[in-house]
Amino acid sequence: MTATTFGSTNFELARHNMVEYQIRCCKVLDTTVLDLIESMPRENFVPEHVKSLAYMEGHVPLACDQEMLSPLQEANILQQLNLEGHERVLEIGTGTGFLTTMLAMQADEVISCEIHATLAQQSTQNIEAHGANNVKVIEMNAMDVDAVAAQCELQKPFDVIVLTAAVKEVPAHLEALLKDGGQLMAFIGSNPVLSLIHRRKSGANWQQTGLFETLLQDMEGSSRVREFVF
Repeated sequence: MTATTFGSTNFELARHNMVEYQIRCCKVLDTTVLDLIESMPRENFVPEHVKSLAYMEGHVPLACDQEMLSPLQEANILQQLNLEGHERVLEIGTGTGFLTTMLAMQADEVISCEIHATLAQQSTQNIEAHGANNVKVIEMNAMDVDAVAAQCELQKPFDVIVLTAAVKEVPAHLEALLKDGGQLMAFIGSNPVLSLIHRRKSGANWQQTGLFETLLQDMEGSSRVREFVF
């Protein structure tokens, strides 16, 4: 079925089926998370020509050669964080703002950094259209140490940091933005060996849990280390 013939009733059914048969069956059982996902029209955050893919378990292509997280990846992030409503959240990689909006619905404040101007603009419009008025999208490369140091919005510590693309390791300048006791979610590794990792900061130590192996695009803007082949 094409995007032009996919009606609102079908989207509602697709959303329900996604929750029941893609997410709930994969051990995401938090009713608050499931209700939030089922209430959020994911089709409004995807490009017009791929709206029919909005509820498939895969990565929907976005502008600027980017992609959305899969529904299961998004659901696991929300369930693992178990937000209580008081948190200050930093998201690296806004995309079109779908996960950003859901984080905002469960937190006190969300600052989201997006490297692409087109996506920063689209996500701001999408987030505002869905009633999240506690979000600020900043167009910047958050993987750049100097750019982060120069951004006043990033100087106050965060309770939660979420990286929405793959990194070999979490940059130290981002880890330093997390409060003691704070949580960090990141996709760590090198494709095809990549894991969604949950970390909690405890003084100078980290408590780490690996959730599952997956695939995801690499984070843009990271400095690359030259590899020598002998």
